[in-house]
Amino acid sequence: MNISLSGGGLRAAVRTLGGELISLRDRNETEYIWQGDPAFWSGQNPILFPIVGSLSGGKVDVDGKPFEMARHGFARRSEFTLVDQGADYAVLELRETPETLAQFPFPFILQVRHRLLENGFSTAFSVENPGSSPLPFCIGAHTAIRCPLLDGERFEDYELAFSCPEDGGTLLLTPQGLLQDKEPEPMLRGGKVPLDYAAFQRLDTLIFQGLRSRSVSLRHKASGRSVSLDFRDFPMVAFWTKPGAPFLCMEPWHGCAAYENEPGPFRDKPHVIVLAPGERRELAYTFTLPA
Repeated sequence: MNISLSGGGLRAAVRTLGGELISLRDRNETEYIWQGDPAFWSGQNPILFPIVGSLSGGKVDVDGKPFEMARHGFARRSEFTLVDQGADYAVLELRETPETLAQFPFPFILQVRHRLLENGFSTAFSVENPGSSPLPFCIGAHTAIRCPLLDGERFEDYELAFSCPEDGGTLLLTPQGLLQDKEPEPMLRGGKVPLDYAAFQRLDTLIFQGLRSRSVSLRHKASGRSVSLDFRDFPMVAFWTKPGAPFLCMEPWHGCAAYENEPGPFRDKPHVIVLAPGERRELAYTFTLPA
């Protein structure tokens, strides 16, 4: 089921399958969310839960037992329930099922609130532990923004511009999507990353952590027009596309792929969140459109 939202001159659509915001149009009818194309990638804005990225061998250790889970977890393939709705917002909920418990042996309540703002949208994740034992999880977003946005532009006309000067590098992935135990590759030049498909052909995903910046803009270099992501609640941010595809995924992460040869239980993974019984945690990110 698709749910229509409107407010502040913007229109959006939310889909219960995956709990995703799948469309965002401004007053000029410019679409900002990639509409999916199997020739490149059929996804649009998947929710990453209860893992982010790939597991070593596709399995994770929970209390000494192996559990299998596909890359980025099961939320993106799950049917959410609409629990609240207004003209400019929708709240969707996912709870454990026999299918999820076979992959992730924990009860949980995941609520996702998509809300239109005057100049963009926010998505808030709320995770609650209704069980009697600690609940470990990772969570993130995989929002695909159309790039280029306007006719006559090229992907290479854009750059990533962080809100603070940055000198860090991208973490490196193996061909299996696991993080390598190597020094990050220098990538940021004064907080900017010029976009070109060759970098994604070689690296697959640009992954940053430990940044001072709490926001980043996808900016057209000539005009300065930008779409900005505020990821202040998340310790990592990543960027991904398929070479030649007209989109860039801007991804706030609280968690990441397994490191190659990563030992230990799930609750010891980098940036994992562990909730005590009855505890709830909320994290939100915001996209701001050009003025």
